[in-house]
Amino acid sequence: MYIDAIIVIALVIFCFCWFRRFSKIVYSIASIDIFLRLIDYIANHIGIKEFKHFVNRVFPDSFPAIIAKYTNGIFYDILLWLYIGIMVFFLFYTIRICLRKKI
Repeated sequence: MYIDAIIVIALVIFCFCWFRRFSKIVYSIASIDIFLRLIDYIANHIGIKEFKHFVNRVFPDSFPAIIAKYTNGIFYDILLWLYIGIMVFFLFYTIRICLRKKI
């Protein structure tokens, strides 16, 4: 029922407690989102029904999917814009690292 939300919230809280730097928190949240998207894609395209049902029951599709599933209205908009802001910071940190490396 709420197992997917509990797992994601626990992972995000763990990231906030474990990492002290904002950039590491952004990277960990982006990594969790990428993992959720990958596991969803693999489950839907691998062809094993039991694995697909397990992944769909336990893991959400992505952070925006879980936000849409459990919220609505202005709270949904605020959380989605917060997610977009975190992804913008992730893109900024990733581009900054790429530009610092000399080829």
